[in-house]
Amino acid sequence: MNMKKYFEGPATSLDDQIESYATSRVPATQRWPRPAILLVLTGNVTAMFWFSLGGQIGFLVGWPMFLVPIAYMVVGATLIGSLIMRIASQEGLSLPLLTRGLGFGTKGSAVASLVYAVNYVFYFIFEGSIVSHGLSEWAGIDIDSFWATVVFAVVALVALYFSWRGMHSMNVLQRFGMPIFLVLFAIGMYMLASGYVLVGPGEWEATGGFSSTAMWQTLSLVNGQIVFQALIATDYGRFVKKEVTYRGTAGLMLSELLMIVVVMILGVFLGFTMLRHFDGSATPELSATDPGLYFAIVMGLLGVVFAIVTQVRINVMNLYSGSLALSNAWDALSPRKFGRQWWMVALLVLGVALYPINVLQYTDKFLAVTGIMTNTWIFILLADYFVCRKWLGLAPATNIEFRDGFVRNWNPCGISAMAVGIVIGALGVFGMYPSYYASFIAMFVGPIVYIPLTIATRGRFYTPTTLPTDSLNTDLPDGTPTHR
Repeated sequence: MNMKKYFEGPATSLDDQIESYATSRVPATQRWPRPAILLVLTGNVTAMFWFSLGGQIGFLVGWPMFLVPIAYMVVGATLIGSLIMRIASQEGLSLPLLTRGLGFGTKGSAVASLVYAVNYVFYFIFEGSIVSHGLSEWAGIDIDSFWATVVFAVVALVALYFSWRGMHSMNVLQRFGMPIFLVLFAIGMYMLASGYVLVGPGEWEATGGFSSTAMWQTLSLVNGQIVFQALIATDYGRFVKKEVTYRGTAGLMLSELLMIVVVMILGVFLGFTMLRHFDGSATPELSATDPGLYFAIVMGLLGVVFAIVTQVRINVMNLYSGSLALSNAWDALSPRKFGRQWWMVALLVLGVALYPINVLQYTDKFLAVTGIMTNTWIFILLADYFVCRKWLGLAPATNIEFRDGFVRNWNPCGISAMAVGIVIGALGVFGMYPSYYASFIAMFVGPIVYIPLTIATRGRFYTPTTLPTDSLNTDLPDGTPTHR
């Protein structure tokens, strides 16, 4: 195998590229080399979100305390990501499809899938808003104007084009997009150093003074990411070859996360450097954590181009993963089929409609709420797989069933556990206890409720009372028909 082959996926039909096995197993013949998957994931690494989140955390706790939540995120996401990605690669299933068998049922998984899709709607708007803010700054267009929305829509259409053929078109985009990103970023840093007073780590002090409350706020911000980054990686990790071990999937996660850390530290540097520029404005910290705004100020038109390139590279991933979640939700709820690509169109239309609310100002609240939902969901899946299946043997731990008719429509154990976790987490969001504890409490409550329920019911809600007539036929994760 030559070097080029390490960074490319296997040949497949155009239909399979577009549909991307959204509602079926990935065959063994369609597995990708890990370097090729990591290349696709670099679109996530350079997302503007990480510049922004790094700046927010830096303003809250300063340096070197900034490293505490970052270390937690890297260790936590590597561990959880390696587990989830290995399960996905063994089964060849996306996370929404795994959810059907791992404690939620067919229609129950649709609920989790909708929660999952909401994340991608937010991140899609978040990244697109940054581009619009940059262009608005350069061209003098009001951020909340009609023309800013048009800009958002046009750039979103570019992302739609590059995500249309799934992994294959995204692989091409990231292969050529990464060098462009690096060149433009280097130019931006040169222009920043030439025209601004740079602020180094010695001056990165918490803007409101360091406190334990501020530290918990930063931990809450990254707590949702320890799971969500694992989820993103798993959407692509199902293409990892089946023989890859936990160590291999952990290496894939760690490689991505270490690159993210570099971008976050640069976000702190840029935030503190640009804070002086925005001093005296109505919202200096919000402006100093808006990469689209400060790159346009520092680089002018080049900054806008840089923001567009970066936004397209990440929003192809948001559209792709969001479409997988919505495809599963619809497949579970309706017999009528819609192709994965049309769900990307739906996400784009929804993003354009919601753009004017300026989601950047709600980042902390959104991360708190989605952290509660996604963390509870994923910890239930892990509890089902490793405790209920592998340890207690309540259901098979291999060839996990996902097909309609072969699993229950609703598994009350998973749905009930998730509901309890979300309600307890919501109490924190609504002020019954400090909100920054909410996602931590919820993610442990879910499994604590789920495991006893599944033991008490002896796993009888995994499968329906009556199986379809072709129940002897199934597809193994390698795509080979077999008999049980």
